[in-house]
Amino acid sequence: MTNVATPDTTVEFEPFRAELTGYCYRMLGSTFDADDAVQATMVRAWRGYHRFEGRSSLRSWLYRIATNVCFDLLHGRARRAVPMDLGPSSPGDSRLGDPSPEVPWIEPLPGGADPADVAVGRETIRLAFVAALQFLPARQRAILILRDVLGWSATEVAALLDMTGPSVHSALQRARTTLAARNLSAGMPLDPVDEDQLALLARYVDAFERFDVDALVSIVREDAVVSMPPWDLWLQGREQINRWWNGEGAGCQASRFVPTWANGAPAFGLYKPSADGGYDAFAIQVVEVSGRRISALHSFLEPRLFRQFGLPVRLAQ
Repeated sequence: MTNVATPDTTVEFEPFRAELTGYCYRMLGSTFDADDAVQATMVRAWRGYHRFEGRSSLRSWLYRIATNVCFDLLHGRARRAVPMDLGPSSPGDSRLGDPSPEVPWIEPLPGGADPADVAVGRETIRLAFVAALQFLPARQRAILILRDVLGWSATEVAALLDMTGPSVHSALQRARTTLAARNLSAGMPLDPVDEDQLALLARYVDAFERFDVDALVSIVREDAVVSMPPWDLWLQGREQINRWWNGEGAGCQASRFVPTWANGAPAFGLYKPSADGGYDAFAIQVVEVSGRRISALHSFLEPRLFRQFGLPVRLAQ
């Protein structure tokens, strides 16, 4: 019998919000867009609930709506990117220059473990993985996320996308081939119970707040990467990072750090001294650790992200 009741959205839909956010974030590469997509999904579901006949689970129905919302948002849009996608690394004595706000940048997602499901590996929410997903056409992207990340069966995916089983399999193989060409093996996420790695992070914060460049350089990998969206400049290698911190990067001296988590990795809210005292929000920095060294520092110089992370936009001291 058709259910024509108006749902209590808190009871019916809210339990799915976190996992839908993780799904939409992977699809869209933006925490703000993911929030908008989930909200649009909830609104469409509420308005169309009288048409939900229970022939699929409520979860599958919501994912169908979320997928269509993401397809709508992706239509005609440029691919979101990280600086490493746009060109070769720069020498450490480069000038920062002007930002590139016209580039639709990948944005970090608040959270340590995957917000979609604690059983899903955190590597599938890493910045590198999310950036690689953006190289896939929208339908392939959805298929790969549903099959390889969320563990849906081919039959379930085919039903959701109105496809045949063989066409789902073919699209999945093409998507896997594209991702296999990306280097996704470096900088695996930090295990939050690993005391050695937590101690490494503490050393990093201490060295940065004192701006002891020698100490900073000693704890980054030889092939470490530094990026700073919305600038397309990025650095690779301990020597170039050393030159940067002794040059243009010295403008970050006297920063203060507030710990958080992003994309399954440790992260910090960075605050720079304000001319009138205190510290102002400056960047969300995502830290990747590999082999007891820091392998990447991705600083998103976008103060509006602080509210997404539940961080203050200003520190008194």
